[in-house]
Amino acid sequence: MLAQGEDIAPVPGTGRVHRVEEDTAAAEVRLTPEQLDRLPGPSPAVGETHPEGAPAMLEH
Repeated sequence: MLAQGEDIAPVPGTGRVHRVEEDTAAAEVRLTPEQLDRLPGPSPAVGETHPEGAPAMLEH
């Protein structure tokens, strides 16, 4: 995920400290171009992305 660009950041969803530490350490992993080529692309977004009425709230 981090290889997709400087403006991409995963948001870990965990309640355990050791998992947050693992997730944070992943930022130091560097993959070769060959390894990156073998990774699948991002999954498409599915479902609702905003509750109904949220865009109207953002306009004001």
